Amino acid sequence: MSMGIIGKKIGMSQLFNGGEVIPVTVIQAGPCKVVQKKTVEKDGYEAVQLAFVEEKKQRRVTKAQAGHFKKANIAPHRFLREFRAGGLEQGQDVTVEIFKKGEFVSVTGVSKGKGFAGVMKRHNFRGGPGGHGSMFNRAPGSIGASAYPSRVLPGKKLPGHMGDVTVTVKNLKIVDVRPDQNLLFVRGAVPGGENGLVLISKAE
Repeated sequence: MSMGIIGKKIGMSQLFNGGEVIPVTVIQAGPCKVVQKKTVEKDGYEAVQLAFVEEKKQRRVTKAQAGHFKKANIAPHRFLREFRAGGLEQGQDVTVEIFKKGEFVSVTGVSKGKGFAGVMKRHNFRGGPGGHGSMFNRAPGSIGASAYPSRVLPGKKLPGHMGDVTVTVKNLKIVDVRPDQNLLFVRGAVPGGENGLVLISKAE
C-alpha cells in the first residue's frame, strides 16, 4: 500500500463543474500523527503507523496503548493504522495536502452490514415462478447431486450473513481538496456508512 491517510466518511453530495453534476463522497481525511516508523532492519519491512482522532476519554486507553503513545510523545488516539510507505518521521503530521486534485486513490472501508440474507438478495439469484402455487419463489434450488459426491461442495452460494466485510474501491478520482477543512471529495461511492472509518491511499 502506498502513502495514504486515515479518514472518516461524512456522506455523499454533489459538485458542479460547468453543466456537469458530479456525484462525490465527502471524506474527513486526517489530520494524522506518525506514531511509529518501521524499518527493514528492525521490523523486516518499511511502514509508518498513523493515529487518527485524539481520544478524549482516558478510561478507554489500555496501559499498553498509553505506553505506546507515551514512547512517541503523542496523546492517545482512537485509531491506529499502518501504511507501507517511507519518508516520514515520528511525530510528523500527515494532512489531506498529500493529495492533489485530479489524482486517483484507492479507498478501503467496511461495507454496511445487511444481516442474514437469502440467495436472491445476497447472490442475485433469479428465483422461481412467483404464482400458481409454485412454492418456489425465493428458494435456492438444488445445492448438489444425491449419489455423487453426496455432499455440498465448498463455496456453494447459500443464504447467510451479508455485508460487514472489508472492501477496497480502486481508482477513484479526487474532485476537490480542501486543506483548511481537512476534506477530500472523491468521485463516486466508497464502502461503509456515514462516520465509517476509511483508509485512503494513492492508487498504484
